[in-house]
Amino acid sequence: MMKGLGARRSASFPLPVVVLAVLCAIYLVVGCIGHDPWKANDATHLDVAYGFFGSGEWLQPRLAGEAWIGVMPFYYWVAAATAWLTQWALPFHDGARLATALFGALFLFFLFRAATILHGREAGLATPLLAIGTLGLLVPIHDAQPAIAALAAGALAYYGLARLPDLAGALWLGVGCGGAFLAGGFAGSAPLLPLLLIPLLQKRRIAFAIALCIALALAGTWPALLAQHHPGHFAAWWNEEQATAAMHSGDFGRDHLELLVWFAWPVLPYGIWTAWAERRQWRSRSLALPVSGTLLALAWLFSHEARPLVALPLLTPLILLAAAGAHKLRRGAANAFDWFGTMTFTLVIGLIWLGGIAMWSGWPPQIARNFAKLEPGFEAQFSIVALTAALMFTAGWVIALARLPRSPWSGAIHWTAGVVAMWGVLVALWFPWIDYGKSYRPVATSLLRALPAEHGCIERRNLGLAQRAALDYHAGLRTLPESAHANCRWLLSASAAPAGWEKTWEGHRPGDRSERLRLYRKED
Repeated sequence: MMKGLGARRSASFPLPVVVLAVLCAIYLVVGCIGHDPWKANDATHLDVAYGFFGSGEWLQPRLAGEAWIGVMPFYYWVAAATAWLTQWALPFHDGARLATALFGALFLFFLFRAATILHGREAGLATPLLAIGTLGLLVPIHDAQPAIAALAAGALAYYGLARLPDLAGALWLGVGCGGAFLAGGFAGSAPLLPLLLIPLLQKRRIAFAIALCIALALAGTWPALLAQHHPGHFAAWWNEEQATAAMHSGDFGRDHLELLVWFAWPVLPYGIWTAWAERRQWRSRSLALPVSGTLLALAWLFSHEARPLVALPLLTPLILLAAAGAHKLRRGAANAFDWFGTMTFTLVIGLIWLGGIAMWSGWPPQIARNFAKLEPGFEAQFSIVALTAALMFTAGWVIALARLPRSPWSGAIHWTAGVVAMWGVLVALWFPWIDYGKSYRPVATSLLRALPAEHGCIERRNLGLAQRAALDYHAGLRTLPESAHANCRWLLSASAAPAGWEKTWEGHRPGDRSERLRLYRKED
């Protein structure tokens, strides 16, 4: 007879807490620092934080000096603070990006606490391991990304729910829901808000009142101040939030399923297995809570466009569900998953090494030519530090395969060790090449040199948010909407200029053939 999810298994989690904590810390920090702002989200969010850092205006988010509607301020406040605290050692963009690592650490910690309460200590320890092994989390948790702050707040809300009927649980539930709104607006908090009704359904009216009041107080503070000091921005922001919250119609099913297949791997199959294996226990809190949260997040995802950031709120309940049954796979399925992860990451790590060697040495010549073709002008510089780091990550992968004891958790541990090793080798060997192609710094400095010292205002045409943000951050260049200033003698455009303008400069990132910026001067 199958045991309930709350029952303890005899097989203990084989990784010591210290090893697990170090693995999580390495995952969070590696790749978070050491590169320029990248197109597109990284550059835009860093420029908003940079605006808070330098302007002293802490209510109105701005991008390249102009109010940016549709974003919430909490992440940017924290990013500006981490940049200020680390400015003695790191450039602004690296220091600000540490806010993502901080929120990522909080996300993992509260997942661990919630899973420990719901499923026991062994599953609790496995939860952060499953989280950092989830493919959909890999890119956003290493960018300047406000959605990770909303994700951390969501994990706090689930921790509060796990503690109910303790009134402290209601407090944390309210803080989590309110914090998710401050970090991500309706998009970040909508999958959580129905969970506020759980204390009421449990006939815990005091707990419900505490959670609701705290959530409303936190969520309403910034909008109230914004309405008082910037009423126009508040009205535009509120309209944007209403549009975000609205359900969208359309044939999204296939796109969503394709997204889920890779984005939620491997916690999606683990979660499905857990729900099936423990189907007789669906009324137990340990299963009902993550299943309910997963269904709410799926409803939100399937009612909106299939994008990774829209799917992020799904990961918290799905990881909590997966942690309960990841070690209960049948032996054949567990061995197959372990074999698949081992083969996949061994092959991928080998290919990354091959690419790094090709960039450094020119051999194999065809691979070296492919890298040069994708990013013309890039010259790889051999680095003993990068080589040592890549060797250490590769050695860690080999040790994980050879030395970790066999246990029901082996498949999950090997998968996550493969993700961390792959990411570490990629950062060590390929990040200079990736940074060369994704950074706007050369374009911005070249444009600045093409302008006279007293150039006056610059109009823009078809200029994207990431371009505007990068020009502001790297060169201090801010543009005005087209025709906003009749006396502007300069126009920066991503398309052809109208009659009466003379082109004086053209630039683009090396590997981007479709995006070209052109500077025009008004003819006399």
